Amino acid sequence: MASRSTAQGPFHPWRVATFVILSVLAVCFLLPTLGVLLSSVKTTREIALGNLWSVPSSLYLGNFAEVLANPAVHQYFINTLLVTVPGTAMSIALGGLTGYVFAKLPFRGSNTLFLVVVAGMFFPPQVILVPLFRLFNGMGLIDTLWPIFIVHTALGIPICTLLMRNFFATVPTALREAAILEGANEWQVLTQVVLPLSLPALAVLSTLQFTWIWNDFLWPLIFTQSDEKRTIMIGIVNLKGQYSVAWGVQGALSLVASLPTLLVFLFFQRYFIKGMTMGAVKG
Repeated sequence: MASRSTAQGPFHPWRVATFVILSVLAVCFLLPTLGVLLSSVKTTREIALGNLWSVPSSLYLGNFAEVLANPAVHQYFINTLLVTVPGTAMSIALGGLTGYVFAKLPFRGSNTLFLVVVAGMFFPPQVILVPLFRLFNGMGLIDTLWPIFIVHTALGIPICTLLMRNFFATVPTALREAAILEGANEWQVLTQVVLPLSLPALAVLSTLQFTWIWNDFLWPLIFTQSDEKRTIMIGIVNLKGQYSVAWGVQGALSLVASLPTLLVFLFFQRYFIKGMTMGAVKG
């Protein structure tokens, strides 16, 4: 017995406990997804009878067909893309510029200013909700996509600045100095030397920002009023049946709406884990 135990390695109760805890958390996390998946392949009658968690004898794909054929859903997707793609790109661009300045071009008071910028991550959105609504209402931008784009860009700058600053700090200063000696200016150093080395950090930010903006519910709820300007998350809530809530259609749309964020993660998966670890090495 002793030789067999030695061959298989020592028993670690903490590893078993960690595995059990993670397994329980994974099940708790996946249960809502399973419920949505089951509801999306059932008729409204089956769900109304209380058979949500049962496996259907036959798959009902009419919910997906109804979602994909609905013109309102097409508009929801277009509106969400019009907000998410520019908002992601703008917040990363501005955060990258400020992060480069804080990492490679420090000045007097830069550390204090960096803390001020990063402090924006800790403001709860409810605090600025009313002032922003009054501001955009006075500018005549309510029920347009502009407030959502502006708010997400502004709220994304602190996290983008923090991550890019930490990542730029890991890039050897000798590379920047060598490029400057070769006649490059700061813009060329950033775009031709530093950014190509920063693909992992950019992948992390692209995935996080795209997911946060795409899945946002609060700001589209506050700033949009008409169905033509709603984003996909508001559209899911507003899908109604003839007499009751269309649970199956909402479940189908929820699964369809999750595909873009899943594709973005799979596209950047190669760099995602590397960027998450390297961005926290030095700060």
